[in-house]
Amino acid sequence: MAEPSWQELLRLRLSERNAKQNAFASIIEQYRRLAQQTKLLKERNASLLKAVGSVRANPSSSTVHVPGTASSEDNPVRAAYMASLESQISSLRDELATVYKTQGQNAQRLLAMNETLREKEEASRLETENLRKAREEVAHLRRKVDQHAELMSEKDRTAQVLHDEINTLQLELGQIDERNQTLTKDNAKLLQRWLDDKQAQANKMNEANDFYEDMRSRHQAVLNWRDGGDGKPASGNGTSVSGNGFKEGEAVGETLTDGTKLQGETSLDQTPNG
Repeated sequence: MAEPSWQELLRLRLSERNAKQNAFASIIEQYRRLAQQTKLLKERNASLLKAVGSVRANPSSSTVHVPGTASSEDNPVRAAYMASLESQISSLRDELATVYKTQGQNAQRLLAMNETLREKEEASRLETENLRKAREEVAHLRRKVDQHAELMSEKDRTAQVLHDEINTLQLELGQIDERNQTLTKDNAKLLQRWLDDKQAQANKMNEANDFYEDMRSRHQAVLNWRDGGDGKPASGNGTSVSGNGFKEGEAVGETLTDGTKLQGETSLDQTPNG
């Protein structure tokens, strides 16, 4: 599994820092050892010079060690040399103990760093998994956003089509309203003409009725006048002839001035409407 970019960058920066800090570590360590060795040599030389000084002050003491003669304690140079070696051994032992201690500390630090590295790797794995899930969620949300954008675009197109249809229907409705107004005006005109025509027909009927009543009254007057002159009917069948030449009981037809023909009977019991 590849490391994330920020972890790789952090690792590179730490490596560069460690390289810069440890660039002169070996030289510094060598100078430290050289200084320690110089100190030991100075102490040994000081011991030897002190022993030589004591030998010069006491010429009777022998500076040459002969095997089987005297012990090493009687030779101050050898004793100083032995003391210097013991001091060096003690210093080396201290240094070795320090090295062991440092090695133990380094081992503990290595274990702690391995544990920390394991925890960091686990955290990195979790972060990588979370990042993968976040990327998948972002991709899913982007797809949903694209779908919503496409849906909104489709709705906008549909709304535009509906708006155009509404404008067309409004224009048609305006035309229909104008047509209805025109038809209403024409209907009113036709109704007024029909009413005027019916009024004219009613007036003609009234004039015809008046004329009929006038003719009937004249006919009745002629009959009364005739009956008053001789006291009997003019013929034996019970019919009489008026002064206009109509026989009583026959149908009478009249033609008005507008060409309407009225028909009726001269019976006294019949009304103008039959």
